[in-house]
Amino acid sequence: MLKKSLVIMSISAAFFAQAQDISVIRNTVDIYSNAPNIGSAKFNAMAGSNGALGGDANSLLTNPAGLGVAISGEVSGTLSLTSNKNTSSLAGASTGYTINKGDLGNLGAVMTFQLMTETPWKFINIGVNYSNQFIDNYIETPGNSNLIYDFDATNSSSFGRHAYDRYGYLSKTSIGVGANYNNNLYLGAGLNFFNSSIDQSDTAIFNSLSNGSAEYFSKQSTPYYEKGNGFSASLGVIGKLSPNFRVGAALETPTFWNIDRSYNFYNDAVYGDDYAVENRKLTSPLKATISAAFIASKSFSLNVDYTLGLTKPKYKVYGDAETELNDFFKDNYKNLSEVKIGAEYRIKQFRLRGGYSYASSPFDALTVNRYADNGVASEQSYSNLILNDRNALSFGLGYDFKSFYIDASYQNITSKYSNPLLYGVVDSNYEAGYYSPNNLISSDAYAVSDVKNIRNNFFLTFGWKF
Repeated sequence: MLKKSLVIMSISAAFFAQAQDISVIRNTVDIYSNAPNIGSAKFNAMAGSNGALGGDANSLLTNPAGLGVAISGEVSGTLSLTSNKNTSSLAGASTGYTINKGDLGNLGAVMTFQLMTETPWKFINIGVNYSNQFIDNYIETPGNSNLIYDFDATNSSSFGRHAYDRYGYLSKTSIGVGANYNNNLYLGAGLNFFNSSIDQSDTAIFNSLSNGSAEYFSKQSTPYYEKGNGFSASLGVIGKLSPNFRVGAALETPTFWNIDRSYNFYNDAVYGDDYAVENRKLTSPLKATISAAFIASKSFSLNVDYTLGLTKPKYKVYGDAETELNDFFKDNYKNLSEVKIGAEYRIKQFRLRGGYSYASSPFDALTVNRYADNGVASEQSYSNLILNDRNALSFGLGYDFKSFYIDASYQNITSKYSNPLLYGVVDSNYEAGYYSPNNLISSDAYAVSDVKNIRNNFFLTFGWKF
C-alpha cells in the first residue's frame, strides 16, 4: 500500500529521492538530445543512412560533405503522416492510445555552382534543409486497486489511473556548404538551428473507497510548458577509396539550448498554489558519425552509418534541480549509439529502397523501490527504465520523371520500456508529491508499467531538379 511515511532506500535508488519529474529526464534525452530524424521520403526509406552517399539537402542531417556530391540543383518538399501508439500495462490490465498527425515534414534545396577553372575544385554547393516533427506522446496506465492511500482514518482511495501527456514539436533548420575536389574528396560544413515547444503534464486519478468518486491529482511542478531554441555546427568529409567505395566522417557539436519554461506549483508556504517561470540552459551530447558506402553501379547503392555520442547532457546549474539532473546523467546515462543501414536499387526510372536502424538504450540498469501488483513495495532492477533501445524498419518507392520525381516511404519504429510513475515524496525538504485541491499523495515508491511504443509513419516527397 502507499504510505505517508518514507522508507530508507539503497544508494542505487537514491537519485529518485528528489524533486524531479520523470518526464523531465525523458524529454532531456528523447527531445533535446535527439535531432529531428524526418527527412525526405528517400532519406526515411533508407533509415536516414546517407553519410557517405550524399547528393541532396538531407546530407545536412548526417554529413554536410554530402552537399559536395551534388552535380545539379534540386528542390523538394515532403508531406508526413505520423502515427504514435503507446500501450501501457500494469497489474494485468492495459490501456492503448494512438495519436495521428499530418504536416509538412521536410523541405530541402541544393544550389550547385560548377567552377570553370583549371584547379581540381569542381563544385561549390550550398544547401538548405528544414526538418519538422511532432513530439506528441500520451502514455496512460491503468490503475491497481491494491494500491491504496489513506488520507486520514476515514478517507481512503485506490489508484485509478496515471497519464504522462506531452504534445509539441521539434524542428531543425540547417544551412551548409559542400565542395567537390577532383571528384574524389568532398568537404562540408553546416550550421543548425533548433526550435522546440513542449507541453507536458503528469497526472493521476484516485478513486474513493467510500463512494467511488474520482479525484484528479497533478505532480508537483506540472503541468509545465517549455519553449526552446538551440544551435549547433557540423563538419564532414567524404573520400572515394575507389570508384565503388566511399567512406565518410562527420562531427556535430553539442546543441546549446536556451529553454524558457513555466510550471504550476502547489502547497507553497507563501504562495500556496500558483505558477512560476524560469530559464534553463542545456548542452546536449557531442556526436560523431562514420560512414561507408558501396556503389556497385548506377543501379545499386548501399550505405552504413554509425553514430556515437561522445559526451552527456548537462544543464547549467542555477539551483538544486539542475544539480540533481546532472548527477543523474553523470551516473546513469550511456552515450548514444546508433547504426543505420540503407540501400537503393534502380530499375530504369523506378526506385526501390529499404533500410534498418538500431539505437541503443540511453540508460544503464537502474534499481528503484517499486510497488508489486499486490501493493507491496520492494526494490527491483530494470534494464529498460524510462527509455530503451529502438528498432526502425523502412522501405520506399520512387519514380524519376527526369526533371521531376516523386517518392513515397513507410517507416515502422518500435520500442519497449518500463515506465515509472507515482513517486513523489513530501517532507521538510521537498514538495514533490501529487496534489489535488483537497488532498496530496506522498509516495516513496514507484508503480512501474510496461510500455510498448509503435510508430507507423508515411512520407510523400515531390522534387524538382534543375
